[in-house]
Amino acid sequence: MSLFGGKRDDHTQTENAASSPATAPTPSTVSTRRPQTNQEESNVANIGKSISIRGDLTGNEDMVIEGQVEGKVDLPNNQLTVGANGKLKAEIHAKSVVIIGHVEGNVYGIERVEIQATGRVEGDVNAPKLVVAEGAQLNGAIQMTQKTQRGAAASPDTNAAQAQAAGGVRKAG
Repeated sequence: MSLFGGKRDDHTQTENAASSPATAPTPSTVSTRRPQTNQEESNVANIGKSISIRGDLTGNEDMVIEGQVEGKVDLPNNQLTVGANGKLKAEIHAKSVVIIGHVEGNVYGIERVEIQATGRVEGDVNAPKLVVAEGAQLNGAIQMTQKTQRGAAASPDTNAAQAQAAGGVRKAG
């Protein structure tokens, strides 16, 4: 009887076995599979959807949050992904942020922030690159600067005044 309940044709199986001899795997042909340990492939920490955390999260690896976090998330050298089930009431500081779930709080991306179609952000976003998918919700101010700083960025008027004081700017006229 075959896997799906029909009768198996034993003649076909016997003929196939006779025409192509089965070879047992030899130790040299069998490779043992183990997880890759590339340095390029970073570890990812997962916070499952049944997990709830109150407090500060810091780390030095990429993180996926599917649960609830209330507090502060600080991953300055890594990517944070807020999964579809993720609900954060937190200030976020990360190298790169991908939001698929819901965030209440300010988001600071050192390189970029991406809000996917199902993502919701209730707070300010500060990043040099911002991707907002159609259908995403963003309620807050957006500041896009070359390098995200945790303090206030200098205004263009301040930069011009500093350059003029240094003698680098002259009015043509």
